[in-house]
Amino acid sequence: VVIFFQLYGYCYQDSNDIPDTLTTITELGSPLEMIQLLQTSWEDRFRICLSLVRLLHYLAHSPLGSVTLLDFRPRQFVIVDGELKVTDLDDASIEENSCTSNSDCFMEFPARNFTLPCSVEGRCQSMNEKRNLYNAYRFFFTYLLPHSAPPSLRPLLDKIVNATGNCTKCGNAKHFLSSLCPSPSVNTEFTQKCVKSANTKYRRVPEAFIPDENYRCWPSYHHKGCLLSVFDINEAIEICDSYSQCKAFVVTNQTTWTGRQLVFFKMASNHLVPDPDKITYVKVTD
Repeated sequence: VVIFFQLYGYCYQDSNDIPDTLTTITELGSPLEMIQLLQTSWEDRFRICLSLVRLLHYLAHSPLGSVTLLDFRPRQFVIVDGELKVTDLDDASIEENSCTSNSDCFMEFPARNFTLPCSVEGRCQSMNEKRNLYNAYRFFFTYLLPHSAPPSLRPLLDKIVNATGNCTKCGNAKHFLSSLCPSPSVNTEFTQKCVKSANTKYRRVPEAFIPDENYRCWPSYHHKGCLLSVFDINEAIEICDSYSQCKAFVVTNQTTWTGRQLVFFKMASNHLVPDPDKITYVKVTD
């Protein structure tokens, strides 16, 4: 996974008006707007956090040693194809603070402060890595991970986020990466949900679609309807049962980046049309 902004080329230009000018050609990325991110689906925000953790892990084990980003703010990042990438390394540092006692390993942040152990080699243990982790927590994780997360994942996410917010107990980037994504396919608690068996019955109508009868829900992958991702039919039933206006849902053949199925939720099922790529489930009423 490429975690840094791609540089395609550069050239120097020296003129009378602007001496020693460097022009760079880079890939196109979208500026990071937190308000816009909060309006996207949880899966998209989880993907951004996952790419950020991969970046933190790389910085902690780079060929130059442990690297810290001294100016760790959203404006230093862009989004390229749903992935978060860092664009500015001007304020990166590989210097690990020297120390003679734990009091020399003091990290100060606006909300709280931390004191890390001083190693026998006279270096503050993992200070660069801990600084990156806590900045990721206060600028990204605390907003993007818990907000509108699937209910079954919230206890786990709260535990992960709270641990990251405590620099003296948050472990390291590798531990956080394994907690957030134990397998490359993200096929763990983040895609599998334990849902209660529903009492409501649904009639399965293969190769059928409901073109109308839309209602809006949040968050949705479709701005004019209710299009959500589910792990299986049981989760789709659970979602439909939770909306009073939902009377049917349509399973598409489209999936999200984690492999979850995209499902349209509908207000009625009066008008069905043939569609070989979809399956409609209609709520059975007594």
